[in-house]
Amino acid sequence: MSTTQTKRLRIKKILFTIGLVIMAGSVSGYYGVDYYFSQLELKKKSGPRVLGMPADYMQQPIDPYDGPHPSTLERPQDAFQYPIQLGQAGPSEPLFSGPKQYPFLCDTERSGLGQPLVDNQDGIGIAVYQVDAQGNKTEKVIGYSKDCKAPTTAEYYYKRLGGGFYPLSEANNDIAQIQYQGRSVDFVVRVEIGVINRYIYAFAVLKGDDETIESPNGSNWNQRLVYQFRGGVGIGRRQGKFKAVNFLNRRKDVLEKGYAVAFSTGTQTKHHYNVWLSEEIVMRIKQQLTSLYGAPQYTFGIGGSGGAIQQYLLAQNHPGLIDAAVALYAYPDMVTQMTYAFDCELLEYYFDVLADDNPLWDEPESRIMIEGLNAKNDFDNKYSSYYNLARLVNGVSPVFAGGMTECVNGWRGLVQLTNNPQFVHFSYAYETEVMQQTHWTHWEDLVAFYGRSPEGYARQAWDNVGVQYGLQALKEGQISPEIFLDLNRKVGGWKPSQDFKQERYWKVIKDTALNEISPWSQHNMTHDGAASEGEPAPRSVGDIDAIRAIFKSGHVFLGQADIPIIDVRHYLEDELDMHHLSASFVSRTRMQHAMGHADNQLIWVTKKPHNPILQAFDLLERWLDNRALDPNFDVVASKPTDALDRCFDDAGEVIAEGSTVWNGAWNEQPNGACMQAYPSYLTSRLVAGEGWSADTFKCQTQPVAQALEQGVYGDIDMGQYLDQLQTVFPDGVCDYRQPAIGLEVLSELNNTP
Repeated sequence: MSTTQTKRLRIKKILFTIGLVIMAGSVSGYYGVDYYFSQLELKKKSGPRVLGMPADYMQQPIDPYDGPHPSTLERPQDAFQYPIQLGQAGPSEPLFSGPKQYPFLCDTERSGLGQPLVDNQDGIGIAVYQVDAQGNKTEKVIGYSKDCKAPTTAEYYYKRLGGGFYPLSEANNDIAQIQYQGRSVDFVVRVEIGVINRYIYAFAVLKGDDETIESPNGSNWNQRLVYQFRGGVGIGRRQGKFKAVNFLNRRKDVLEKGYAVAFSTGTQTKHHYNVWLSEEIVMRIKQQLTSLYGAPQYTFGIGGSGGAIQQYLLAQNHPGLIDAAVALYAYPDMVTQMTYAFDCELLEYYFDVLADDNPLWDEPESRIMIEGLNAKNDFDNKYSSYYNLARLVNGVSPVFAGGMTECVNGWRGLVQLTNNPQFVHFSYAYETEVMQQTHWTHWEDLVAFYGRSPEGYARQAWDNVGVQYGLQALKEGQISPEIFLDLNRKVGGWKPSQDFKQERYWKVIKDTALNEISPWSQHNMTHDGAASEGEPAPRSVGDIDAIRAIFKSGHVFLGQADIPIIDVRHYLEDELDMHHLSASFVSRTRMQHAMGHADNQLIWVTKKPHNPILQAFDLLERWLDNRALDPNFDVVASKPTDALDRCFDDAGEVIAEGSTVWNGAWNEQPNGACMQAYPSYLTSRLVAGEGWSADTFKCQTQPVAQALEQGVYGDIDMGQYLDQLQTVFPDGVCDYRQPAIGLEVLSELNNTP
């Protein structure tokens, strides 16, 4: 052991001892560790648990998807007989979305639909219990449910004067009135709830004149459907909970105007990310609605984050399924956001531990020049006690100043959730054996597309070979060549799935020893948490076939969308929220590359509490009406004259509007008026030299010597560091002039060479 290592170990022991005294009480008191785990125990005892899986559901190798892009596929006919009758279960067998996923947690009971229907006696899924004469569950098991079906129900809800929605049976002369087609109408909606494709669906339509719950009519329906998509980061394997009043209150603004509103827990990315399954569910819900009320003239999408992603992808993969999109807090897709999201903990661990002797990184705002995402020195750090304890046990002095990065505030926990096959934060809902048999990752959620390797793990697409972290900061003189080389030598990558160990994050892993706690998961990094002074820490190598498969399967937004899209968001950069503004310009750049324009995408940014959603719907109505007037009108020709990019203040006043207001770094133009009002930040991959299409999972590389000749380092003389560069980047550095691996599918769709 070197003198430096011995000294570091001694300091670590001293700091650890002091830290235990100072920090242990505040951590347990502030975060309530014991309370948290007591709640997990309660959930184990009170909620349903998945007890078993099908005997043939094994981790067999699966080839990556190699079929046509979904935008070119003909969908099969649905043989199910619609409408689904009240009391009848909806279809559960997939049409084209791939095999059903197991284990699968039923949430019908927690959603007010009662226990799911028994579908097996083999102990697969959750137990279903006999009920007594009063409807209470007994302890007698009558069977099991693996597919979570439930009878379809319908109920009337009313909007209470000055309040939200309640069951009509609770009304007491307090039903709100709305003006519809020149007359006053009770604000009462028929809400149908059931299960389609194993997920809970619902739609609501204003109560028709003289209708009954069994025989609805659309006499008070405006023939428009708003499909509510929702977000979250999901790894599959659960049905999801649904509450009718939450659903209604969320969209009371459009219900009041006569729109029908539909939703499914299966079109909420919190529960899975299979966009083929999302599409199939929307198709079937629309078929059910049509069989009862007639076909909608227009279908509008709305939804935030993952709900916006689904709109972009469905517009691309199944033209005509939705006619217009209100994409809130949008990313172009989820999978390409993972590239920089997975960088976050690697970089934060470097700053916090591997480069703790460099005071440059003590202030969060200095990390912007590497991470790209925003940071603030004066931001309240909600993790400070736990974070400082983790620093102490890693031999690093605590930081008593405030401050936070978006990488931490917005993205911490994502890599653990999506990339660690052993970690699941809702483990209480699965029997231990079931949980241990399952790989809990995003890759496994989409294993039908990524494929599964002979080792039994889903293939994964994340890669950082050749990525030059901090390249722009180097070129602009913000960091020295020595810091640039140190960063790229030590940063490392993520281990292969089969080498991952359980997380050490105290909030969810009870058995973590105090001297092992970690918010970074450095034990799953390729360097095992140790600084490399010689050979560089290995980078992660993505599976090329998996990368090509995820492009081919339509889970990447390629920029093709022939519908009106209003990309709406509150400006959240100051909150270090993950829904950052630059994502809107990534979507726009891809559209420009794929279609030659993005004239059908508007970008609207505002400040809380202003909300321009109804304004967006009004504009989209007129846009679609124009398009319907003449079949020769395309999406651009039918665009209303006031369909413009714009930004608003918090009171809803327009700050600026027009074709140049969002000019900025993304299109290499001087900042427009809106960009000046609401500045956009970068990501770690944009800082590393990737273009604004930001669709690179794995870059094509070039030798370091060639990069020097091509001027990759700008005015910085890196020739004197050639040997070090070649050591740090033995496989070469990213050549972003070359198309991303997998992107050839776009050329195939456009029939270009």
